[in-house]
Amino acid sequence: MKAKKIILSAFILLVSVSCTDLSETLYDQVGSDNYYNTQMDIVRAVYRPFEHAYWSVQPRQVIQELPADLIATWKKDDWWEDGGRWSRLHYHTWTIEEELFKTEWEACFQGIMQCNYLMDDLTKLDPQKFDLTQEDFDALVSQCKTLRAWFYLRLLDEFRNVPLAVSSDVSKNSEKNVSPETLFEFIETELIECVADLPIKLGAGGNGLNQGQWTKASAAALLVRLYLNAEVYIGKPKYTECATYAQSILDGDYGSYSLEATWDKVFDWDNENSPEILFGFPSSKGYNHYVYAGDTFWWTVPARQVSYYFGDVKGMSLNGDHNCKYRLAPSLAPDGTPYTTELGRPVAKFKKYPDDYRLKMYKNLGNSTREGMMLFGYLEYSEGGSIRRVTSPEGGYDLYLRDAVGLFKGIAPNEIPADLTSDMSHGDHNSGWGYIKYPFYTDEDEGQLEADWAEIRLPEIYYSLAECKFRAGQVEDAGSLLNNVRKRNYPVASVPTYLYQPDGPVVLDEKELLDEWGREFLSESRRRIDLIRFGKFCTGTWWDKTPDADNHTIIFPLHRDVLNANPKLDQNEGYPRPE
Repeated sequence: MKAKKIILSAFILLVSVSCTDLSETLYDQVGSDNYYNTQMDIVRAVYRPFEHAYWSVQPRQVIQELPADLIATWKKDDWWEDGGRWSRLHYHTWTIEEELFKTEWEACFQGIMQCNYLMDDLTKLDPQKFDLTQEDFDALVSQCKTLRAWFYLRLLDEFRNVPLAVSSDVSKNSEKNVSPETLFEFIETELIECVADLPIKLGAGGNGLNQGQWTKASAAALLVRLYLNAEVYIGKPKYTECATYAQSILDGDYGSYSLEATWDKVFDWDNENSPEILFGFPSSKGYNHYVYAGDTFWWTVPARQVSYYFGDVKGMSLNGDHNCKYRLAPSLAPDGTPYTTELGRPVAKFKKYPDDYRLKMYKNLGNSTREGMMLFGYLEYSEGGSIRRVTSPEGGYDLYLRDAVGLFKGIAPNEIPADLTSDMSHGDHNSGWGYIKYPFYTDEDEGQLEADWAEIRLPEIYYSLAECKFRAGQVEDAGSLLNNVRKRNYPVASVPTYLYQPDGPVVLDEKELLDEWGREFLSESRRRIDLIRFGKFCTGTWWDKTPDADNHTIIFPLHRDVLNANPKLDQNEGYPRPE
């Protein structure tokens, strides 16, 4: 196990304390007059909002991916119907009662207020009392300011019109929603200051024990995110500003970062050593590992027996059983007829370049190594000298995972079901491919549950800069930037035929650019905003999803409880206020 790396972050290195398990001491607020007595009290207080932020990637994942075109949660026999909540996300028919939106809103504002309490407390404390300097305190404030901006960027993206809280003193905070322009300017100003104040990553390796610390590069990357979507957020394009920060990151102005040689290394168990990660949330078995929580990647595979396929002799990892909530949206109808929609069809989009290493069947190879990203067909494993197949969690039929949604049950792979209906209410445990980015190693593997959450990867900077150049008409420059990343996904012999012009024969147009965003960042909590930025979220068609009646679903509503708690808040346009 990594040496308790969940707490070996910048703040602990800064204050030079020994490794201590802080996971059992959590605080809702850190503003107590008598709380801060030792140096470790400072460490615990700083750790709390970061731990909360890592937990909060789960609700973000749900509302960013399920309303989009590549991943869905349909009814599987009698599983995962859940009162239609997942269908409402898929069809964009959500209401102000959706707990998912309330959870995301509260997750962000809880994190924001934790940062506010801590920053306000640090202004009242004497650093010398804790054998620290004012520079140490200022560094901690910069960390919290950046984390607060990360939360606010999510709120701007998802709800657009939100109150602005900058202090633990509520009289200094807005009572009503502020405009998107006001919030955008606040985030921008804060991040520009943080880029100047934060430390630079030293060396050409990964973040190491500093995983979880904001740096100049990771704060600049948040500006890249902000500027890339500025036209969506405030109606003003800022691709020039986006390109400037992206180019500075790639030029090494904010530290040395580089791409991994293979697509999967950045997600693996020792990825604190990956030079590709600009910011990651540290994980470790026995401590926080939300990357393996249900709403991130734990529930992207079949339920129950699939652990045997991974090589776990007990059929269940120490962290609990898997589940089948998320699958890739279908490329085929139940009878095998290909869908032809521009959007969706993720497996078909990968198969456009058939030598893609990510298309391989996921397999654990032993000693904390693996290959492939997909689960499809029969999932076979050896037990007692016999070859067995993973079966459905109910009904007992052998699973044969298809790139289609329907009622297949136990029919043979080449058979066509009697009922050809394919929608969110007609699916079973055979429907849809599974996918795995972070490895599912067994209890016997050193790397089990050790992968950090790669929040910001260097390919995001390459792809953002490529999009800026594409929109400026510099299509070949855009293609070359994308090729820097894409070439690692294919065998050397195939690379020349798979690259974009001018390095290869493939034409890069707007459709292909959006498809490439989807391949590289599959299930990384960004597909919704990418669709919105390309003008496809409300107007597009995929699988059984038809265009929205209007574009009010481009942002989410404020939940009934949020509005009832603060009647001065305005509801977002197109959604009702609670009666």
